[in-house]
Amino acid sequence: MNDVVIAGIAQTPVGEHWEVSLRSLAVKVMLAAIKDAGGLRPQALYVGNMLGATLSHQAHLGALLADFGGLHLGDGKDQKHPEQRAGIEAETVEAGGASGGAALRQGYMAVASGLVDVAMVVGVEKFTDVVGAEVEAALATVTDGDFEAIQGLTTTAQAAMLARRYMHEFNMPVDGLAGFALTAHANAAGNKNAMFRKAISLEAYHKAEPVSDPLNMFDVAPNADGAAALILTRAELLPKDFSHPLVRIAASANASDTMGLHNRADPLWFAAAQVSVEQALRKAGLQREQVDLFEYHDAYSIHAALSLEAAGFAPAGQGWKLAADGSIGLTGQIPCATLGGSKARGNPGGATGVYQAVEAASQLQGRAGSNQIAGAKIAMIQCLGGPAATAVTHILEKVRN
Repeated sequence: MNDVVIAGIAQTPVGEHWEVSLRSLAVKVMLAAIKDAGGLRPQALYVGNMLGATLSHQAHLGALLADFGGLHLGDGKDQKHPEQRAGIEAETVEAGGASGGAALRQGYMAVASGLVDVAMVVGVEKFTDVVGAEVEAALATVTDGDFEAIQGLTTTAQAAMLARRYMHEFNMPVDGLAGFALTAHANAAGNKNAMFRKAISLEAYHKAEPVSDPLNMFDVAPNADGAAALILTRAELLPKDFSHPLVRIAASANASDTMGLHNRADPLWFAAAQVSVEQALRKAGLQREQVDLFEYHDAYSIHAALSLEAAGFAPAGQGWKLAADGSIGLTGQIPCATLGGSKARGNPGGATGVYQAVEAASQLQGRAGSNQIAGAKIAMIQCLGGPAATAVTHILEKVRN
């Protein structure tokens, strides 16, 4: 297996991009990532997207973005040789909220196997193409359609039930999850691409409007538009003038669980998240204690607590305490959501995993500005499809300045 390094990164601010189409949002970061990689052109494109066909009424994004991004096998101008005008290998990867992470895994495996020299991974989501109840209806499609969605269960209500059960089993106080929101918003204040760049107080959390008891609006990440991209390759193929600190993907792992929570032995244990973390650490030859930062998937604050526990950073029922006591802050035991996470950066759906990779690479390259984790060398990122029905974990490692 070849070592896979990150040659270029790019992202758009997360927010409401009413004036920009899904394809334009994606192409913007595609071109920016190529520029950041010193002009390296990809031979394959993997697009992470969850709801394009539903919200933007546009499927088959691989071919669409390869075309509009100008990613041809040749220069696209030779009319006598159609093979030079054809687009590169391109496909869409869908795994619910883990779509971006799954696309990154495809790009990683393509380069690691040697079948592709340079791969591009793009995550894009466009929630503002519809409004109101249509968004909730679309999100319900990532739950178990025959046994959950058909009963009217939304992803938010599902998270609220998990939180209520967690409070019952582990005696967590009603504001026990507040630390996740406070940490995310404090960190987003230093992220120019975040949707909400303002810290919040515990008092503000207490006054927040309820969404689905016991969760309030600060426990639920806001769905928003965004696109992020990476260029992956092998170190020997980097441009001679490549100037960024070198970061490699040390490991990639993917695991799945039942879609329906009712089919799990313990709905409060994210088994797929646990397995993917353990596999990734083993493949990377690392111990959990060596991880300098963890970008969890905090679409809901209860998911953040359960992810910390599944990853082994806290025992069952104790994950919330890491947020309450500051252990996940920028200078804490295990910094998390270092640039705001989904809660304050904004939740770009299927693009989340690619945003996490871009943010983690920024940390390891020393490009995180005021949010920089001092001496960061190893980052772990994990994105989830639903309540960890899919869990994709990657470990990034800084290998040289």
